[in-house]
Amino acid sequence: MSSFDVVIIGSGPGGYVSAIRCAQLGFKTAIIEKYSTLGGTCLNVGCIPSKALLASSHHYEELQHFADHGIEVSGEVKVNLEKMIARKQAVVDQTSGGVKFLMDKNKITVYEGLGSFEDATHVKVTKADGSSEVIEAKNIIIATGSKPSNLPFIKIDKERIITSTEALKLPEVPKHLVIIGGGVIGIELGQVYLRLGAQVSVVEFMDRIIPGMDAGLSKELTKVLKKQGMKFYVSHKVKSVERKGKVVTVQAENAKGETITLEGDYSLVSVGRRPYTDGLSADKAGVKITDRGMVEVNDHLQTNVSNIYAIGDVVRGAMLAHKAEEEGAMVAEILAGQKPHIDYNLIPGVVYTWPEVAAVGKTEEQLKADGVEYKAGSFPFKALGRARASSDTDGFVKILADAKTDEVLGVHMIGARCADLIAEAVTAMEFRASAEDISRMSHAHPTFAEAIKEAALAATDNRSLHV
Repeated sequence: MSSFDVVIIGSGPGGYVSAIRCAQLGFKTAIIEKYSTLGGTCLNVGCIPSKALLASSHHYEELQHFADHGIEVSGEVKVNLEKMIARKQAVVDQTSGGVKFLMDKNKITVYEGLGSFEDATHVKVTKADGSSEVIEAKNIIIATGSKPSNLPFIKIDKERIITSTEALKLPEVPKHLVIIGGGVIGIELGQVYLRLGAQVSVVEFMDRIIPGMDAGLSKELTKVLKKQGMKFYVSHKVKSVERKGKVVTVQAENAKGETITLEGDYSLVSVGRRPYTDGLSADKAGVKITDRGMVEVNDHLQTNVSNIYAIGDVVRGAMLAHKAEEEGAMVAEILAGQKPHIDYNLIPGVVYTWPEVAAVGKTEEQLKADGVEYKAGSFPFKALGRARASSDTDGFVKILADAKTDEVLGVHMIGARCADLIAEAVTAMEFRASAEDISRMSHAHPTFAEAIKEAALAATDNRSLHV
């Protein structure tokens, strides 16, 4: 029987980063992955492939506006969806292969098969052919991630009624894609197919899309996407989803109790994700699972069994790849006797539509609910020289600061390159910066980042210079 200092179940961003950090710290490490490729949902059917399709479809959309820049394209321009998806898969394969390289480089033993507990120190690896072996571990990290959620009355057939996984490899551009759920995943994939020519309708139970983010961001994104042609049905409760042949019928009820009917050729069910512990046999190790299916952990990500930890989507908190990575590294360092810390308030959230949406810290709604006195400063992208030069004038940056101390409490932005710009806000907040601190830092001109400086100036006695 092979023995290890640390065995990690799951090779997503949390699992493989944790494995690398464990190896760096001198632990004999193994990782178990039930699929034939490493990287988990994020690399294979999540973050990476969806961004590849977003990038390809963005290029096609930009082509429609080349004439505005004095570039005349003659001849027919058309979408080759098969080739676009093949490129997406090539990106996925390269990225997953990179993880395999990192496992080899760091001398991490990789087991392909389903990992399940035999007891608190032994894990069985069951391979696709039914054979199995048991390995021993001093410490075990559960990093099994999440799977798409569903509504109990919807039968997902993976052909016309689909999840995000199938949406990444459709055989055709839908004529009418009906999306159930206006969260990050649904909106991103919706914009992919909207750009490629589909009619896209979004049905959302809450009163706005991306409901977990600042209301101002939701309002601006809705406005921009409506301008692009996306249709929204917010405050609508889906009652039924039925398929007959190539037609999918979605019925939903609005706040007044009125029923609407939407017919499309595809329906994407995007109502969130659930922790994935199927087949883990956590009970054999005595590990507690909550009523919501999450692995119960303390502030050190330790389960009720002292040598077993859990990270990422399978534990409480936002289901984000970068959150899982931070947790994976944190557990490795705890096992090495270090004292790492994660400030979950400073884990940024991003929507990779165009314009991009990004945020970190508290929203205005949260600050009001907590009774915190704050001041807000905003700056629109349309007042930014770089934005006008690039024809990317949608959006704004908003900074929320403590009314008394001026410490930055939240930064919320929508616009070009916000997925990258949010890192400046995270850095500032990690070091407890004030709005004035940011406003006094030199930002290169002309850049999109100047919007952050201007928003900080606006939050500092309304001193914004360019509006």
